[in-house]
Amino acid sequence: MANVELTNMCMVYDKLNHKVLVQERLKSWKGISFPGGHVEDGESLVEATIREVKEETGLTVSELEACGVIYWFNDETGDRYFVFNYRTEVYHGELINMTEEGKVFWVDADDLVNLALSPGLKERLPMFFEKQYLEGFGIWSERRTKPLIFR
Repeated sequence: MANVELTNMCMVYDKLNHKVLVQERLKSWKGISFPGGHVEDGESLVEATIREVKEETGLTVSELEACGVIYWFNDETGDRYFVFNYRTEVYHGELINMTEEGKVFWVDADDLVNLALSPGLKERLPMFFEKQYLEGFGIWSERRTKPLIFR
């Protein structure tokens, strides 16, 4: 039976200072990324995103805006992996500098592309900043991985 995995990612944007909140991930999908994680059973996509951002950064976010979906399909097993992407400028709370997931910090939005980003994040940035794409679709298996196609 094929597995379906639902995850999320949220760009927290400080419009006044033109900064975004990032996490230097240590566990999986290593590198600089936006906070996010898995959707738990019985949890809505938005609730899961708010919870994950809180757990990983200490901040409470609201007024999430959908930025599109990343959909990976495993053509050998039939497994599906979804990343629901969001952005917000509305947040409050005290930032946690470090969690078990990694270091959390603000960076200038223009400098983001020059950092050691998690694999594939650079190609996804237009979803967050320019709302350029609705979907990124890719195929992966043990034998091969096709790059995401954005639409």
